[in-house]
Amino acid sequence: QVQLVESGGGLVQAGGSLRLSCAASGRTFSSYAMGWFRQAPGKEREFVARISWSTGWSASNTYYADSVKGRFTISRDNAKNTVYLQMNSLKPEDTAVYYCAADVIGSYYRSSAREYSYWGQGTQVTVSS
Repeated sequence: QVQLVESGGGLVQAGGSLRLSCAASGRTFSSYAMGWFRQAPGKEREFVARISWSTGWSASNTYYADSVKGRFTISRDNAKNTVYLQMNSLKPEDTAVYYCAADVIGSYYRSSAREYSYWGQGTQVTVSS
């Protein structure tokens, strides 16, 4: 069982930055792929970014939704059991609840929410124009 706790959300003006953190419990964190999703009011939950597992001898692979590519960066620190989402050049359309998720399949590119086994409670990000 993995427990995930997000933090770092808040209110920011358009063009600003935020860094979300997701702290995970458990000793197998490095074997999971980690993802960030978001859900705006009245919309379905959508994929934002994914980082593959850490093998120890190669860098993790990262994947992004087209809407955030070049503005958001996902990273992980296995020593701290934490995954991050650095969000720059924020836009009002980035406003949503952001969720951290863990996928027991550590490699490959998987962007469907149904494929992720564990979820955090979410953190609100609001971008004002």
